[in-house]
Amino acid sequence: MNPDQLRPMLFIALAFILFLMYEQWQADYGPKPPPQEITATEQSSPETVGTTPQVPKSADVPVVPTPSVVSATDTPSAGTSPVAAAEQLITVRTDTVLATIDTRGGTVRTMDLLEYPVVIDQPDNPLRLLDDKLPKFFIAQSGMVGLDGAEAPTHDAVFATEKTQYVLEPGQSSIEVPLVWRSETGITVVKTLTFKRNSYLVEVRHTVTNDGEKQWAARMYGQLQRTQVAEDNGNSFIYTYMGGVLSSEEKPYEKIDFSDMADADVARDVQGGWAAMIQHYFVAAWIPRVGTEDRPADINHYYTRALPGPKYAIGVMTPTSSVEPGQQGEFSLKAYIGPKDQVRMTNAAPGLDRTVDYGWLFLIAQPLFWALTVIHSFLGNWGWSIIALTVVIKLLFFHLSAASYRSMARMRKLQPKLVQLRERYGDDRQKMNQAMMELYRKEKINPLGGCLPILIQIPVFISLYWVLLESVELRQAPFMLWLNDLSTHDPYFVLPVIMGASMFIQHKLNPTPPDPVQAKVMMALPFIFTFFFLWFPSGLVLYWVVNNILSITQQYIITRRIEAEK
Repeated sequence: MNPDQLRPMLFIALAFILFLMYEQWQADYGPKPPPQEITATEQSSPETVGTTPQVPKSADVPVVPTPSVVSATDTPSAGTSPVAAAEQLITVRTDTVLATIDTRGGTVRTMDLLEYPVVIDQPDNPLRLLDDKLPKFFIAQSGMVGLDGAEAPTHDAVFATEKTQYVLEPGQSSIEVPLVWRSETGITVVKTLTFKRNSYLVEVRHTVTNDGEKQWAARMYGQLQRTQVAEDNGNSFIYTYMGGVLSSEEKPYEKIDFSDMADADVARDVQGGWAAMIQHYFVAAWIPRVGTEDRPADINHYYTRALPGPKYAIGVMTPTSSVEPGQQGEFSLKAYIGPKDQVRMTNAAPGLDRTVDYGWLFLIAQPLFWALTVIHSFLGNWGWSIIALTVVIKLLFFHLSAASYRSMARMRKLQPKLVQLRERYGDDRQKMNQAMMELYRKEKINPLGGCLPILIQIPVFISLYWVLLESVELRQAPFMLWLNDLSTHDPYFVLPVIMGASMFIQHKLNPTPPDPVQAKVMMALPFIFTFFFLWFPSGLVLYWVVNNILSITQQYIITRRIEAEK
């Protein structure tokens, strides 16, 4: 193989390694939010880690973006309540979640996902997505902000409740958790949180009764607060995004990371849309009313804020609505708090499935995921589905791969003549290259014929990499034997070693570079890739192993046929 043909292949391999190194460098050494003042109650000390931080009253209430602005320090009064000011915790258990709701504001303080254990061998220890304990502080707040001095229940208001435990019984399709708040001016607000069977959607509805003497106007909001913590995925070689996301018609998927929130507050009006905090495999999002043919989506206000702690908030505020004396009004938002299940998220809000971040190759990755799920519907095992999809992709690129391997085989057959040219012309690269081009022309060989088909397949390979990395369906998905979780690395490193061996065999089937330095680099690549893949999710390594085995088979047959030619 001459240097002109080898160089693109070498660049492809090195670019892939550099891509992985860059992603990890961004995670470890990328821009971080500037240090902020941490209150005495929120410092990371042995006494405070794992304790509930003091949420500053009113400091985190969103500001109404209207001429009659309500400042953070002049939040409307929380009003009166039939119960004492001390908060109570309400537990809600459905078939999918176990939630804790605070009577102060109706805040969802914890959310356990019952179908997603932390580790596969402890099914009774569910993953806690929302958590009111440091350091992984992450809560979902909602409330109302009154206009022109009107009293309204923000997430600081204390509500009354009739019971503190709710369980979705067999035969029930949903649970409603009603909370009651009353003001001294005749305003009664019933805040109802509705949980449904086999769902991660929570509907938050405020029903306002105006028994006062004048019009009452307010805006409803929903916001997510969390701290910035390193994601505990046990794999420092895999980087996935954790932070805020806003969606609009112009930008269906816009990342607003914690450093962006620290630099400047976001404040914009968008038709429809949604706001979310995402992490690997899971998402929490506030979703306003989705538009229909009869009624377009509302113009909602979206915002982000950096709060003391430091904590970060992202949220949405619905348009102003008023309730006349003696009338009732209703304000509502929905929250999706759960796994990045693309079917569920698509049904929840347009574009919410984009939180499964396939990067800039989304248009290729999405069909690959669809094909993988279709195959899984027949096979019922994600490991075998990955193998089947690899075979399908290999068949689609069969002729391109064959052209590449034929070119490599002819170059391999031509290798002795290339070595003779190198010995004849020594360091005179100009004459050597001219002689090589003449030899290629005489033998009717395209020196780049082995590289171009590979370049065409690279976007598909990278897209499948993101599909296997981002799909929550593969989290804790068993395959066979010792591989009981395709989202984690092979515990015995068997697959990475097999992958390295297959790469070494492929190297031996390829023509040896005439340049000794390039030959050594190519020889080292299988060992370099093996090292990197030791900690890769086993589902990804399984794909590479199967792809390499199929490639070796195809390349071996073509090489033997070419060598048998006169």
